[in-house]
Amino acid sequence: MIKNPASPPGSLDSFDRAILRIIQRDNKTPQRTIAASVNLSAAAVQRRIAALEAMEVVARNVAIVDPAAVSLAITAIVEVHLRDERAGTVDAAKALFCETPEVQQCFYVTGGVSFVLIIVTSDMQAYERLTRRLFAENELVDRFRTLIALDRVKADTAIVIP
Repeated sequence: MIKNPASPPGSLDSFDRAILRIIQRDNKTPQRTIAASVNLSAAAVQRRIAALEAMEVVARNVAIVDPAAVSLAITAIVEVHLRDERAGTVDAAKALFCETPEVQQCFYVTGGVSFVLIIVTSDMQAYERLTRRLFAENELVDRFRTLIALDRVKADTAIVIP
């Protein structure tokens, strides 16, 4: 990746940022199209994308699937309160939530709640089974609160790149 001499080491220059804005919207955008948009050669764009991936600025390339299209009708936002905040308890909870496929997102947070989870299931019966296993029968969990999404108003993965 070619850096602007005024940029601190490890920072992203304006070309990198422009490329990231494009590939966040659609990572299948042809490199020649990206090159034309950012005024670089396709080869330079290819090198920069490879470098962004190597530096893990681009963490993954994935397809975003509409849950309704695959019969996942329930999206739940769950606040989880752990019994205590000791490192072992938190680490065990993180491991459990990360290995559970229905947990789409997991945030360890401040503010009186230990975790906020985004969970997607096929129906309320599947959600109930999951809550029994993850929360009700889990000695790490003190209590939990569920919010069921009525409508998926915005679900985006792109971040604002200044």
